[in-house]
Amino acid sequence: MVDSRDTLRHQGMRKRLVEGIKIKGIRNQRVLDAISKVPRHLFMDSSFIQFAYKDQAFPIGSGQTISQPYTVAVQSHLLQVELNEKVLEVGTGSGYQAAVLVEMGIKVFTIERQRELYLKAQQMLPEMGYFPKFFYGDGYKGLPTYGPFDGIIVTAGAPAIPKDLLSQLRIGGRMVIPVGQSQKQTMTVITRVAEDDYKKETHGTFVFVPMLKGTEK
Repeated sequence: MVDSRDTLRHQGMRKRLVEGIKIKGIRNQRVLDAISKVPRHLFMDSSFIQFAYKDQAFPIGSGQTISQPYTVAVQSHLLQVELNEKVLEVGTGSGYQAAVLVEMGIKVFTIERQRELYLKAQQMLPEMGYFPKFFYGDGYKGLPTYGPFDGIIVTAGAPAIPKDLLSQLRIGGRMVIPVGQSQKQTMTVITRVAEDDYKKETHGTFVFVPMLKGTEK
């Protein structure tokens, strides 16, 4: 996927970003290849473009942030989904995480509660050649009519694991969700091993904006 606003300089900066993510321990080549291809600078306000390929989060408006590339890499890796499998993303935000997943060959269903962000991502991603399925709604409720999903990725900090999302995982599917009440959350992976049986594992602490209920105009 090529965008005329993506220059050789930007591509070189992404290559250095990916090298830094590898140093931090990410070895999943599909994830690294996707991050090396997605033009992160196009997801950011022009005032932040000079920071686009630093490995840190930045504001995107509506009180939200574009996630740190390392965090995107960690969540994408922990999903462990295969080519053409179906993933629900809760919290479209800037659309960057969704673009990385599409670049990995995943069928992405992404839901956003803030209309301004939803409309912006819905317009911008197809212009860049990325075509996830967009939904405006409450991420806590997920998309039951489109499940079950092979994977669910939550891009905001949840105080607890939403039961509605658990029920939308297929057996064998994985949900990657940051869980915690405070400013730091524990990256948690829930695997549905049977109809009413789930396995939980944790993978360190991260910082996310809070996961909120309902929708916002």
